[in-house]
Amino acid sequence: MTGQAVAIAAAGPALDADADVRTDPTERLAALFEAHHERLYRLARRLAGTAEDARDLVQDTYLRAARSPQSVPAGASHEEAWLVRVLVNLCRDRWRMRATHARLDPRGDAAVGPRPHDLEAGVIARTLVWRALDRLPPRRRAAVVLYELEGATIPAIAQLLGITAVTVRWHLSVGRRELARIIRG
Repeated sequence: MTGQAVAIAAAGPALDADADVRTDPTERLAALFEAHHERLYRLARRLAGTAEDARDLVQDTYLRAARSPQSVPAGASHEEAWLVRVLVNLCRDRWRMRATHARLDPRGDAAVGPRPHDLEAGVIARTLVWRALDRLPPRRRAAVVLYELEGATIPAIAQLLGITAVTVRWHLSVGRRELARIIRG
């Protein structure tokens, strides 16, 4: 066999493997997970209160993708944007559910856990900021977290959240003012 024939033979299965990933839902989901799970977990960790909640959010995101793999668009940036939108929406649903439970059961705050009393100033400040972030609406919180903590650009955030760059800037401006008001008050 010549070197050219070996190269052609080797290229054939690789093309078939790519086609299998696009047609086989299990392979597609595995490829999505490999490509995006770390980024999604980092975002979920910043949006959720605990690491366990973040893992649950990421798992639920991939469950949505597994239930309807045809709805996940092709292309790495489109896949990531779709997954981020699903994750933010799931997070928003959880916040709504918790808000409803808090209204119906005022004793629910005691179940959140002990509040730090004697920790150093840095830990107290970080806790204060995260609590303030928890009070922001989901999309605004996602914009602030992506921009301030993840270092994402405004156009990238706009694409990930499916909104315009002007709307991202508005969310950032209003979010910063709300954070300042919450922290002061």
